[in-house]
Amino acid sequence: MTSMYEKRVFSSRLLSCLIAISMFFLILSCSLLFRVGDNSLVPRSIYNLIVVDRGSLEPESDSGSKPVKAAGPCGPNQAVLKVFMYDLPPEFHFGLLGWTGSANQIWPNVGNFSEIPSYPGGLNLQHSVEYWLTLDLLSSLTPNVRRSCTAVLVHNSTQADVVFVPFFSSLSYNRHSKIEGTEGKSTNDILQERLVEYLNGQDEWKRFGGKDHVIMAHHPNSMLIARWKLGSAMFVLADFGRYSDEIANIDKDVIAPYRHVVRTVDANNSPSFEERPTLVYFQGAIYRKDGGVIRQELYYLLKDEKDVHFTFGSAGGGGIRKASTGMAASKFCLNIAGDTPSSNRLFDAIVSHCVPVIISDEIELPYEDLLDYSKFSIFVPASDACKNGYLINLLRGVKREKWTEMWENLKQIAPHFEYQYPTRPGDAVDMIWKMVSRKIDPLHYRAHRKNRYNMSQQFLNSR
Repeated sequence: MTSMYEKRVFSSRLLSCLIAISMFFLILSCSLLFRVGDNSLVPRSIYNLIVVDRGSLEPESDSGSKPVKAAGPCGPNQAVLKVFMYDLPPEFHFGLLGWTGSANQIWPNVGNFSEIPSYPGGLNLQHSVEYWLTLDLLSSLTPNVRRSCTAVLVHNSTQADVVFVPFFSSLSYNRHSKIEGTEGKSTNDILQERLVEYLNGQDEWKRFGGKDHVIMAHHPNSMLIARWKLGSAMFVLADFGRYSDEIANIDKDVIAPYRHVVRTVDANNSPSFEERPTLVYFQGAIYRKDGGVIRQELYYLLKDEKDVHFTFGSAGGGGIRKASTGMAASKFCLNIAGDTPSSNRLFDAIVSHCVPVIISDEIELPYEDLLDYSKFSIFVPASDACKNGYLINLLRGVKREKWTEMWENLKQIAPHFEYQYPTRPGDAVDMIWKMVSRKIDPLHYRAHRKNRYNMSQQFLNSR
């Protein structure tokens, strides 16, 4: 009897021990998943969807001057990307926003939100990636700002993965490209010439011929002078529409999303299929040159369809407000090539949870090595879209269940296209830094890009 009792006690204790060990490894695995992030074996696209924060675009300070509670250490050993940034004079960056610091002050105090100069609104915002990336880098040295820990500034360029050039080139073009008074050159041209001279004199540039430098040129007309002399650098662009292959290409450069101008639709209150009475929505410039001629052809094909909104529109006169309302009430939003292959209309559609219909054969898409756009967008070759009845019949044929699946996917990926300060895991700035990191050691980038049309059709036809 005693022997039998001892065996039962031993078995019970062994079982308890095994359960305790199993629980320990389960907790350890979950902890590693959320702590390791980019260094884990979990695919980045899935990891980002898990940890993405859906917070406001506004700074996390109630009064605009209170510091944000620090989240924890974020140094070179924790960050994915170590960045050295040139201390260019303010006239290259925040000085273009009217900011003036004290004597010898180059940067605003980004730990005090009330001291950060705001970026111009309207359509200027769509190319504001330069502003958000620079703010994020500065905040990496500010202990009272809670932010994503993907990129961090380092003071020694030899320790850096990349060298960042803080020139607000899109703002310079938008605001300072006209020749004033008796000046022979515009401020924009003068700044570009000074930038080229400055970089060519830096040891950092000479070390690798500029190949490890990151230069922002998101507006298609920005850096028109300097791009030819700095083409070895990694450009952050909207597309390649106005670049030769020798200057800009998918192998070395990064495609960044436009900053959307319509309001973001709350994922928890996004209108459903039945609550979106408009089948197809487009509002913008219709008569364009070059590849944008297709807009005219589609206008005449679709303008008389009863549930299609296809009209001229602009940002002025309440145009952005009308677009916000119209996209949120539509099932499909057209993204058609214009003067360039891309526009902010795609990203307006994404944050409106209006399924994008992309009719732009030469478009480049942000994060396409991570995101399968065919799961939340429809790609239509321009030659097919211009066939009488093709596009409208294709969209009318999308069943409610398939549209709803794409709508749910849009709500999941929309945070990846939000620019905000401070930066948060999985937002646009965070994703751009990760793309820069991947360009350093090139990986296969073209898998989704090459098969976008086939994957789009396969997804639509799947059950």
